[in-house]
Amino acid sequence: MKLTLRVWRQKNADAEGAMSTYEVDDISPDMSFLEMLDVLNEQLILSGEEPVAFDHDCREGICGACSLVINGDAHGPERTTTCQLHMRSFRDGDTIDIEPWRASAFPVIKDLVVDRSAFDRIIQAGGYITAPTGSAPEAHATPVPKADADFAFEHAECIGCGACVAACPNGAAMLFTSAKVNHLNVLPQGAPERETRVLDMVAQMDAEGFGGCTLTGECATACPKGIPLVSITSMNKEWLRATRKAGKR
Repeated sequence: MKLTLRVWRQKNADAEGAMSTYEVDDISPDMSFLEMLDVLNEQLILSGEEPVAFDHDCREGICGACSLVINGDAHGPERTTTCQLHMRSFRDGDTIDIEPWRASAFPVIKDLVVDRSAFDRIIQAGGYITAPTGSAPEAHATPVPKADADFAFEHAECIGCGACVAACPNGAAMLFTSAKVNHLNVLPQGAPERETRVLDMVAQMDAEGFGGCTLTGECATACPKGIPLVSITSMNKEWLRATRKAGKR
């Protein structure tokens, strides 16, 4: 495959960025998108140019580091992570636009790399769960209804990639925050901090400068792990419950 790549290049957070055009040839349809970028970078290095900076780590669809907007879609045309997107999703001769996440809360560090530490601070605001120390409890010591366990596991799948923010026209982080709130709040282990967790995490999310949620649903469509839109509704109910309870104290 021969492809034309239009890649966002930006030296640092303070510099002006622009799209640069590159040609790559002899790309196998079985390559992952990141392997194709590796080929581009080898080509740039051999020609004495600066390689394109992009995030990656496990390349197994687990860590969420491979954050790219490809032809206007977070992670590209398939509902998967960028590292699991293969070049057979494109055609020979295609022009592909490659950009970083676009959100004020995710400032560009360099080229396609953005600072997603805002997500870390939202998680940190949630604090810890109350759990007794000592020997591990028996697996059946704390009964959890299957519906609650399934709900918790579904939300625990969130890998914090930020595709929800990149896809949202408002740059909202509600799907990410709701996933992190819900997977703990529904379990007995997370019950003691249930109210403070949702209030603190939502407050931190707002403080980070993410946009407001209008439930357009683009976040759930782009999520590579399939976190459902109902997650946001569940968190809103948790937040209202906690706000009312706090107001009665």
